[in-house]
Order: sequence, then structure tokens, then C-alpha cells
Amino acid sequence: MDYRTGQPIVTQTAHRTDNRYGNRPTMKDVAARAGVGLKTVSRVVNGEPGVTPDTERRVREAIDALGFRRNDSARVLRKGRTASIGLILEDLADPFYGPLSRAVEEVARAHGALLINGSSAEDPDREQELALALCARRVDGLVVIPAGDDHRYLEPEIKAGVATVFVDRPAGQIDADVVLSDNLGGARDGVAHLIAHGHRRIGFIGDMPRIHTAAERLRGYRTAMEDAGVPVEEGWMSLGATDPQRVRRAAEAMLSGPSPVTAIFTGNNRVTVTVVRVLAEHDRPVALVGFDDIELADLLQPGVTVVAQDAARLGRTAAERLFRQLDGTLVLPERIELPTRLITRGSGELPPAG
Repeated sequence: MDYRTGQPIVTQTAHRTDNRYGNRPTMKDVAARAGVGLKTVSRVVNGEPGVTPDTERRVREAIDALGFRRNDSARVLRKGRTASIGLILEDLADPFYGPLSRAVEEVARAHGALLINGSSAEDPDREQELALALCARRVDGLVVIPAGDDHRYLEPEIKAGVATVFVDRPAGQIDADVVLSDNLGGARDGVAHLIAHGHRRIGFIGDMPRIHTAAERLRGYRTAMEDAGVPVEEGWMSLGATDPQRVRRAAEAMLSGPSPVTAIFTGNNRVTVTVVRVLAEHDRPVALVGFDDIELADLLQPGVTVVAQDAARLGRTAAERLFRQLDGTLVLPERIELPTRLITRGSGELPPAG
């Protein structure tokens, strides 16, 4: 406001001459700048033959000058593919899923596809919402680590051509490709290792019993104990949420009383980390074998013996399976089970105390 005249002050600004917030340049703009026809630009952009080196150079210079980017949406309409796939994980923060996600991304990149991922947070409703949202965005395929046990909601999408592979856990109530680790065999081997080192009172602390991997690892624990003729007391088994408070209570209960366990087998990496902390506070050595490797496991004293999965191989196998579906080279769904590996570092080799 100009207080002398009582009129508002209008500030003149320089006219913006760049295209920073305007429309994106088109192939017509490139053709005009390079002085060529639209078809010539199309051939250069799509890597097609029939363009002289000098003409291609002029087109590419125009592309760089204008900041032109190919409109893949138009190509999607013509070809019916988006060159993108979706990956639904349980928890993006879980270290186990890092190498798995990276492996899926590398396979997707090798096939010229973009990876879009998200987390279900172990919520079946969120998993379904995320999967259908990705389908609505016309991804070509889905790699799913399922949170739920009913995947019939995906049947219309699969029939419509969305390639789908489940990994780490099988699909529920539909036939679909699945890539798993040998959860039962790995857990059996880990517990058998403790038995071989003289342990008979062995506790098991695992994840929620409704989760396929947790149930299979519990079966592996039971199988190893039965094979060795070792009876299992009810108080030696605890399944539930993997939050530290719950796991700590379970471990402390097993380690107390007149007949405490001398060894613990943990059902996943998050449980293992909490149990390592509990055992560090304990006044006598307790043997430990964990399912899944954990960071710095080899630097602890003693090092943590684990049953290791190959997360990268899980992701790579699932992604390769997905693109074989898209290529039309697969017909019937298959269940692929990958082996685990026992890595001995010291904690699983401790003898029973006392």
C-alpha cells in the first residue's frame, strides 16, 4: 500500500522465459528444433534403424537441449505392458528383506522393468489394499510376501494377466507359484545341532503361530526333539509377537525355575537379537542357535550360530519365475523350496552348564 496515495503497490516481475513449470517438450518440439520429421525422431527415441549418423546426432542434441523424455504411457497403451512390477514386503525395515528386495530389483532391471515396493506391516487388509492398488496402476506382475491366508482377491487380476509369485510364504486358497526356504528342515538341523552338543532342555521362541514360517520352524523343532527321543515340556515353547518385551519375558521364564533350559532356538532374526541381549545379562552360559543370520553375529562373544537363509536367492528365483510367466514360458504353478545353511560360530556349540 502506498501511504501517500492510498493505492495498492503493484510490483512488476520479469517475464519467465524458460519452460520450468510449463508443458513438457514433445517429439514435435524435438523434430522442429532438429529440422527433421516426426517419424525420424520416433526412430531415434525408440532405437530403430533407418537414420543417418548425422541426423541422429542432430536429434539427440535437440533432445538434450529441450530435456525431452519419452512418454512411456503412450507406449503402454500400444503394447499393453507398463514395464513395472510390484513387490509387497512384510516390513521394509527388516534387514532380511534388504537383499531379497535388491535381488528382485536387479532381475527387474535386467528385463527393463521398474520395481515398485511397499510394506504390508504384517496386516492382511493392508496387503490386499496395496496389491490391488498396484494392479490398478497396471503393473505387469507382483512378487508378494503374504501377510494373509486368503488370496482369492487376486484371482481376477491373475486371470487378467498379472503375473504373480509368492515368496517366503505360500499363497492362501489359490494355486500360485511360491518360492520358500526349507523352514522345517533348517529348524530341525539347528535343534539337532544343539542336541548333538549334549542339550536336552531346549527352548523355542518364535513368531506368531499363524505365520507359515513360524509354524514350520516350530514343526522342525518338534521333529528334532522327537527324533532324538527328547520329551518337550510346554513351558519350553513360546510363540507370539516379536516385540522385545514379549520375547524377553519368554526367555526369562525359560531360564528360571528349578529346571531351566540350557539352550534356546530362536525362530527369526528379531527374536534372536532380543535373546542375545537377555543372555548377555544371564549369570551362566546358555547355548543359542537362531534362524536367520543377524548383523555382527560373528563379532559377538561367542559368535552366534545361525540357520541362514539365502534371501537374495529367494528374491532372484521369485523374480526370474515372474518374468518367465510374463514371457509365456511357464504353464503350471510350482512350489520351489531352497535349502538353508547352518553356520557355526560358537554360541550353538556351548555345552550344557552344570
